[in-house]
Amino acid sequence: MRKFIIAKFFIALLLVGCGTKNTGNDIATSTPIQTSIDLTDTKDDKVPVVINPGRFVQDTITYFLPKVVQGTYSVSDFGKFVDDFTALDYEGNQLKIEKKDTNSWIIYNAKQLDKITYQVNDTYDIENAGTTETPFSPSGTNIEPENFVLNLHGFIGYFDILKNNQYALEVKAPTSMKRTSALQKIDSEASDDGSITIDRYFASRYFDITDNPMMYGNLDVEEFMVGDIKIVLSVYSPNQVHTASKIKETVFKMMKAQKAYLGDINSTPRYDIYLYLATGDENAPTGFGALEHHTSTVVVLPEQMPDEALAEAMIDVVSHEFFHIVTPLSIHSEDVHYFDYNNPTFSKHLWMYEGVTEYFATLFQVDQGLVQEEEFYKKVMGKIQSASGFDDAMSFTKMSENILDQPYASNYVNVYEKGALIGMCIDILMREESNGERGILSLMKELSAKYGKDKPFEDDKIIQEITEMTYPSIGEFLKTHVEGNTPINYEDFFTKVGLTIKSDKVETNYIQNSGALIVAGNQEKGTLFFTDLVLENSFWAENGVKPNDDIIEINGTQLTLQNANSVLAATFQWQEGDDVEVKLSRAGEDIMIKTKVKKSYTKGKKIVENQNASKEQVSLRNAWLKG
Repeated sequence: MRKFIIAKFFIALLLVGCGTKNTGNDIATSTPIQTSIDLTDTKDDKVPVVINPGRFVQDTITYFLPKVVQGTYSVSDFGKFVDDFTALDYEGNQLKIEKKDTNSWIIYNAKQLDKITYQVNDTYDIENAGTTETPFSPSGTNIEPENFVLNLHGFIGYFDILKNNQYALEVKAPTSMKRTSALQKIDSEASDDGSITIDRYFASRYFDITDNPMMYGNLDVEEFMVGDIKIVLSVYSPNQVHTASKIKETVFKMMKAQKAYLGDINSTPRYDIYLYLATGDENAPTGFGALEHHTSTVVVLPEQMPDEALAEAMIDVVSHEFFHIVTPLSIHSEDVHYFDYNNPTFSKHLWMYEGVTEYFATLFQVDQGLVQEEEFYKKVMGKIQSASGFDDAMSFTKMSENILDQPYASNYVNVYEKGALIGMCIDILMREESNGERGILSLMKELSAKYGKDKPFEDDKIIQEITEMTYPSIGEFLKTHVEGNTPINYEDFFTKVGLTIKSDKVETNYIQNSGALIVAGNQEKGTLFFTDLVLENSFWAENGVKPNDDIIEINGTQLTLQNANSVLAATFQWQEGDDVEVKLSRAGEDIMIKTKVKKSYTKGKKIVENQNASKEQVSLRNAWLKG
């Protein structure tokens, strides 16, 4: 999973103010569980679902919707979005059911069960309502006439005893709708008048249901080859602001570079990218970012992003998801391999799953010439500054293992910041120990060859294995800074490669000073206000903004805690010379600011190359940055 920068900082703002085998053949028939989703019969943003499991030979069974889905590291509770749950016998009579908890239903007299039916609400419409916690948007669902985001874990559940049974899925939809799916399609059948088409899909087990999203609707689709991988890019832009053909060039260039960087790591013959562009209105999703799957990713970003900004976001976000083919998709622990959707346990190694993945997504850009060294240094410095806003003395392995609980949950976003920096430090250490010959990518390749997608590692033994596969210094680093609670002195690592950190005036944006938020939320008033840091943000300071000024409106849109994501996200798209109008409240008095956008600066730090670096330092830096 990758949360786009807009979303991840706003999450922090509101807080402040990525099983056991059972064949089931002795319990029910071994034929596939028949499931259907009818997109032609939606009412009030609800879709009817029918599940026919075959005949059971026991009296009581339990049906689940997932509490947590892989890659999200947070509670989703998809059962909350299910209405009118009914179990029917072979004569159409209702069987006794009992809702055990948010995500499970007990069905009695199950020997007589013919099918279950229910309605599924979408999650996108509910996000801005603030009435209930909703799943991270790329893992959520959308149900509207023009678009259906079918993350199937939001529609289809599993029986406690049949998780490894096959699934046969029918999706009924208007023939006029475009449809793309990462799930294996068996065939399609049109109605007599040709207006409706039933698509039939096959999944070998429930995991394949959760791992293969779909999108139906008014889509713009481009298919193209990147080496030996077929890329299917599906874009939904409600106002047709962006097109798949326009985004295709960015994706092609990015994935070509990724394949070159990864080299001989096994990939996939097809990769789907589903891009949902949110309008920013009250029914639009606001959890910007992406969620990885083995052969696809679902992306949610703002539709109002300019072309250049969208291209940059796609590189940052989608490249992260594609690099997940390395870890955790090819290298993972038993917690990931035998994932329990309703009573999950978590691996200690988010530093590897998300951190190393984010590091790859950052490093490959300079390695393959997509960005220059200065831009790479800027991104690394940004991660150091962002990481400073979290608990730097928190054990990363302990946080990872307890990621659903506080205080660890509120530090989750640090997996993209300090987690990536951990990957960087290991990379530099390995380059130093091997005279530039080995790095963290080569380590991941060795681990992938040893384990692979079908063989999990033991969670408590992997750090010792990595130490034995590399160098004592790597083991000491992991013991001290990943398992332990000692903060990392990044300047020690930069010195090895002839870099240094210096204070300087740096460009920033309009809600942060070098990663530090200059706005906060007042939960009692339901408003947002500028903090003392606003005085160090040149744009706002020059326009007379003061600490504790409440932000009432931005360009005519009222700002609340509920719509902060979408409204403040727009500030990232401001261009020099744009007109800006902001309404503030200062001690009960309305203050109007009418101005034009200028670049904003603040006090900060930057990473620069040491002009007195030795030949050895420069050589190590080149090996690090260019492989």
